[in-house]
Amino acid sequence: MGRAHGKAILLGEHAVVYGAPALVIPVPQLTTTASATRLPGPDDGADRISFALAGSPTTSVTPLATDGLRHLVAEFRERTALAERMCVDVLIDCAIPQGRGLGSSAACARAAVLALADVFDRRLDAGTVFDLVQASEKVAHGRASGIDALATGATSPLLFRSGTARELPIVMPGNGCAHAPERTDPRPGAGRAAGFDGLFVIADSGVGGSTRDAVELVRRRFAGRAETQDAFVRRVSNLTYAALRDLAHGQVGDFGTRLTENHRLLHDIGISTDRIDALVEAALAAGSLGAKITGGGLGGCMIALVGDPGRAEAVVRRLHEAGAVRTWVVPAGRFASHAQ
Repeated sequence: MGRAHGKAILLGEHAVVYGAPALVIPVPQLTTTASATRLPGPDDGADRISFALAGSPTTSVTPLATDGLRHLVAEFRERTALAERMCVDVLIDCAIPQGRGLGSSAACARAAVLALADVFDRRLDAGTVFDLVQASEKVAHGRASGIDALATGATSPLLFRSGTARELPIVMPGNGCAHAPERTDPRPGAGRAAGFDGLFVIADSGVGGSTRDAVELVRRRFAGRAETQDAFVRRVSNLTYAALRDLAHGQVGDFGTRLTENHRLLHDIGISTDRIDALVEAALAAGSLGAKITGGGLGGCMIALVGDPGRAEAVVRRLHEAGAVRTWVVPAGRFASHAQ
C-alpha cells in the first residue's frame, strides 16, 4: 500500500520556477491510495506492470498508462537496484480531481512509489521518494518546481524555495501548536508566533487546466523580457515573505490581502481565466479575506481565506451560485494533525 494527498498553493505558483519562494498547504481530505499486487511472471521473463484508476461503485477501473508513471517504473528499478522481474498490478484510488492544480499526478506517483516499495520490500528514505516522484512530474509537466512532489506527502504547510522545503506548523490561539511548540517567525528579528485562526475554501471551476501549457505560456511571456520576469518574481517573493510574517503573527486579514494581490499578478501574466476571476470576485463579495487562483492555472481551482466557519458557509454558497462545481474547506489548525 501507498498513500498521499492533495495540496494547494497559497502564494508563489509560477514564480517559484524562477527561484521565488512559495507557500503550499496539504489538503488531507483529498486522499490517494495505491495498492500493488504481485502476479506470476510471463514465460518470456519480461516485466509486466500495469496501472489503473479505481472506479466508483457503478464504474469499472480505468487503465492508467502515462509517460510519467512509465518513467517512474524505470527510475524505481534503477534507484532500488531491483534485479527481479516486476510483474505487478497497481490500482490507484484517487479522490483528487485531475487537471485542477491540486496535485493529482504527484499524489498518484507518490502513492505508487510507496506501494511498489512495499510490495518489493524496499525501504526508501524521504529524499529517494521525492526524487522518484519528481522524475515522474518532470515527464508529466515539463518544468516541475518540486512543490507537488513534496507537498503531497507533507503534514504541515511548507515554505518551498529552490527545491527545498521547510515545515511551518501553525499555532492555534489558546490551543498551543498542532504540531510543535511555539515557533518564532522564520525571518530574522521577528517575535514569537501568534495564533493563525482561519479556514481556506477551495473551489473547483469545473474546467481542467494544463500545468505544462501554463508553464510554457509563462516561459514565452518572459522570453526576451528579463525585466518583466524579474519584476514578477520580485513582487511575488515580497508577497510571500510578507505572508510569512502575517502567518507568524496571526494577521489573518493581512494574509488574505496578499492572496488577492498575488491573484492580480497571476491574472496579469495570463494564467487566470474569466471563470476563475468570477469565482475570486464572488468569494470577495461574500466576505472572504482574500482569494486567488491556485495551481498551474488556465482553469482548475481558486482558494479563499475566511475567518470563521459561518463565513466559510456563506462563501461556499456564493461560490456555487457563481458556478463552482464543488468546494472543500480546509481548517488551518488541522494541517498538522492529518498525517498520511
